[in-house]
Amino acid sequence: MRRLGAGIAAAFGLFALANTASAQQKSEISITRQPGILYLPTHIIEKQHLIEKHATRLGLQNVTTKWITFSGGGAQTDALLSGGVDMVNTGVGNLLLLWERTKGGVKGIVATSAQPLALVTHDPKIKSLNDFGPGDKIAVPTVKVSTQAILLQMASRKLFGEDQWSKLDANTVQLGHPDAVVAMTNSEHEVKSHFAAPPFQYIELKKVPGARVILQSPDIIGGPLTQGQFFATTKFAEANPKIIEAVRAASKEAQDFIRSDTKTAVDIYKEITGDKTSAEDLLEWLKQPGMMEWNLEPQGTMKFAEHLYKVGTLKTMPKAWTDYYLPIAHDLKGS
Repeated sequence: MRRLGAGIAAAFGLFALANTASAQQKSEISITRQPGILYLPTHIIEKQHLIEKHATRLGLQNVTTKWITFSGGGAQTDALLSGGVDMVNTGVGNLLLLWERTKGGVKGIVATSAQPLALVTHDPKIKSLNDFGPGDKIAVPTVKVSTQAILLQMASRKLFGEDQWSKLDANTVQLGHPDAVVAMTNSEHEVKSHFAAPPFQYIELKKVPGARVILQSPDIIGGPLTQGQFFATTKFAEANPKIIEAVRAASKEAQDFIRSDTKTAVDIYKEITGDKTSAEDLLEWLKQPGMMEWNLEPQGTMKFAEHLYKVGTLKTMPKAWTDYYLPIAHDLKGS
């Protein structure tokens, strides 16, 4: 936790300098995301140049976007705070932590997806969270602050008691989803459990002997939970209001496209990411419960904030989700 805090502090130390540099209208926008089909709206936006399209409609000429993929949200947020990128698309835990650490200097733009996350294991002795011993490792994208790590804390509070929320923190190890899949397919690897994001849980269920789901995010949160959302510094948003508006319009167009032409959307995902999974498998997985939750409004995020506040990770409890989202989203029916 000290290492994580030091990393955030170091990045935060560059925040004021980065803000000064970025507080002007930009024409080349850099955006990060993580691997996985839950970031499908961003792949549609990239392929169809939707930010550029809507920026032009709003009167901005020659806008370009540069897309960068990071293995975890921690690296993304470090890049945002240091001024290395303009915008990120990642989980709500990272958004909430940055919103507080920067005193409102980082806020969400719009949500893009809310697919279920799943804790998968192929360890025969593990049937539930009760069965994890001290040496049983659980792969998550970023320890302590990733959506998966925080969901484990929430589940631990519910199962073991309010004061046991961190019981499984020591079990978590940091692995990006593709690397976690590699570990899971190696029967000799110490990691035999992975809190996965789509499509990686489905890949493991198909390829790893004995793999099974023992917990999903809707079981913990009581419904859909936003997994992907765009966020940026408020300085960038204030200096680039038409870019922010273009991001919202591009996200809505991409979400509508996924619903209306899912097959082509999957083909675009495979082209952009290089994912070798068959289109047939991806289309079948997108038919599973909760897998077509593509919405602009944040979902379940205040429950996340309540947990982080109760355990002391957040020192300030937001009054509403609109506290950590920019006004561009305030007309939405978020939670």
